[in-house]
Amino acid sequence: MASHRITQPRETIPSSRRIAAAVAISFFAFAQSQPSMAEDASKTANASTLRICAAAKELPYSADDRSGFENKIAEILADGLGRKAEFVWSQKPAIYAVRDQLDKNLCDVIIGTDTSDDRVLTSKPYYRAAYVFIQRKDSPLKIDSWNSPDLAKAHPIGFVQGTPAEVMMTKLDLYNDNINYVSSLTNFKDKRNSYTRVPPERMVGEVAEKKSDLAVGFAPEVARYVKANDALKMIVIPDDNVRSDGVPVPHHFDQSFAVRKDDKDLMAAINTALPNVQTKIEAVLKDEGIPFEAPQPPT
Repeated sequence: MASHRITQPRETIPSSRRIAAAVAISFFAFAQSQPSMAEDASKTANASTLRICAAAKELPYSADDRSGFENKIAEILADGLGRKAEFVWSQKPAIYAVRDQLDKNLCDVIIGTDTSDDRVLTSKPYYRAAYVFIQRKDSPLKIDSWNSPDLAKAHPIGFVQGTPAEVMMTKLDLYNDNINYVSSLTNFKDKRNSYTRVPPERMVGEVAEKKSDLAVGFAPEVARYVKANDALKMIVIPDDNVRSDGVPVPHHFDQSFAVRKDDKDLMAAINTALPNVQTKIEAVLKDEGIPFEAPQPPT
């Protein structure tokens, strides 16, 4: 699953990936609330399979050819539970997975959910991911935090609206100078009452092609495309940022597996299996090129 979008005013605090977008979309999406396409929506859970909610076209996270890194993690989890991975594919973006798949009992687990997502029951986190700056290695600009003076020299800057990047761009008075460029990344598609994803491969590619001086993205969403281009680098953004009013703006997010709130037995099994599959999960993250850190201890 995954992106950290909001559609509330820019001074609100975004969550990590798809949570805030899903909540905002719920206000107007009732008209689109038909069940998602699935391999077989009539199937019900059984002890030999693990039904995984998955987007059919949302790389690098998930794709129906199982090439997404979260597809690989799902298979590792299923194997750790002694079950067969059964992907229940949806043609909708994964921000709809809770409403249109999990809550309708079409599948049983979502991969890569913010640990803080209160719509679901979440596992112990299995990694912590950050927002990153993406630059060309030969860029003369030295940018390693939102406090870097060279940020003012970067133009244009790519980012995703409704994410921590938007909050910081607004704080630094960089938003208005870059929003037209950001809109061009989706070909100026109307975002009203809909979820419009900024293609991560395009945003990264524009930096590589020198059409953009800088991009800001969630590491799991952009790492594959940065790794594939030797001209690029990622810089992890420190997690010490605040809004103009001093309220913290998180940039690092623990990631968990998610199940329905009443599926406590499955969650217990997942938490029991996690230590045995952690090394394999981390191998997938490393192969993807995702910079990650250990999850924060519970508070």
